[in-house]
Amino acid sequence: MSKQDYYEVLGVSKDADAKTLKSAYRKLALKFHPDQNPGDEAAEAKFKEVGEAYAILSDPEKRAAYDRFGHAAFEGGGAGPGGGNPFGQGDPGDIFENIFSQVFGGGFGGARRRNGPARGNDLRYDLEISLEDAFTGKDTEITLPTAVECGKCDGSGAEPGTSPETCPTCQGAGRVRAQQGFFTMERTCARCAGRGKVISDPCKTCGGAGQVREDRTLQVKIPAGVESGMRIRLSGEGEPGLNGGPKGDLYIFIDVSEHDIFERDGPNLYCPAPVPMVTAALGGEIEIPTIDGGRAKVTVPEGAQTGRKLRLRGKGMPSLRGSGHGGDLFVEMMVETPRNLTSRQKELLREFCECSEAGCNPESEGFLGRVKKFWDGMTGEDQQRPN
Repeated sequence: MSKQDYYEVLGVSKDADAKTLKSAYRKLALKFHPDQNPGDEAAEAKFKEVGEAYAILSDPEKRAAYDRFGHAAFEGGGAGPGGGNPFGQGDPGDIFENIFSQVFGGGFGGARRRNGPARGNDLRYDLEISLEDAFTGKDTEITLPTAVECGKCDGSGAEPGTSPETCPTCQGAGRVRAQQGFFTMERTCARCAGRGKVISDPCKTCGGAGQVREDRTLQVKIPAGVESGMRIRLSGEGEPGLNGGPKGDLYIFIDVSEHDIFERDGPNLYCPAPVPMVTAALGGEIEIPTIDGGRAKVTVPEGAQTGRKLRLRGKGMPSLRGSGHGGDLFVEMMVETPRNLTSRQKELLREFCECSEAGCNPESEGFLGRVKKFWDGMTGEDQQRPN
């Protein structure tokens, strides 16, 4: 029986590029893979045929020979490289495994893994601190649940006096291989769950896991100047590794809580401060707090308006780890209109209003001027409109 043309097997044209060949092979290999069609001999035969076609056409030299001589190029004594084996030297099953691994990134059953030390998992801890703590820095204790090495079995998982034995199924590899025609499948060993060892007498404390859960208390140093979203890494304070692997790390994520008085923007602090109307008009001083617990007097200039900011250099947050200039404190004035006035106070304000001259309220006067100009413009347009 004559063999089907390799291009027809993959369903591509003879001028198909490498990307098209790979895409066609990927689709057909998934469709006819033995794991997808258990017990289907026709699908297995088709899977082998697809793999053979791709092995030839994906190799530029073999493809050139095939385009010139056809299947005869790979028969015994033919012109193609490799003699009677169309895949060259080596086990055909390994060739198919390599092809499938290249196309699918590690094979149908996952990449081949070796049993050995594995690094422990990293841990995360969310820590909320006050703005004052972020300003001064802080030494604090945290308690977190974590997996630690079982003290009774020293992490082996076996009852003291015994030890894990090499898995007789996988011979310690943690993986088993099964031949399916030309294709070699590799899977995690079911008996040892990929560990390569079996425990006949598990530790009664950890149940054979080699680890137990317990709370740990750690000392953490919070540096001055930290901000929300920053993280502190404690190397080797994560979960222990498997099979003697190194411990993971602990990452502490900082969240600085909101403050009742100050607002933070990077290294700078902002403090909204109410200013009595009289003080804003005549000028004077107001007292404000600072983040270090102190007090500062701020001079309010005569005629100060709401929104004006006064800057106190060096009164903001410190630079992280003390490098460079720290932030500043900005006092944002909010002129306060008096309320709950007595009759006498109202009378005095009316007298003030009556004796006020042009220029006392430049903002109001400027606004009214712009409004008048706007209305005059609208009236002029109405007059120019045709009836």
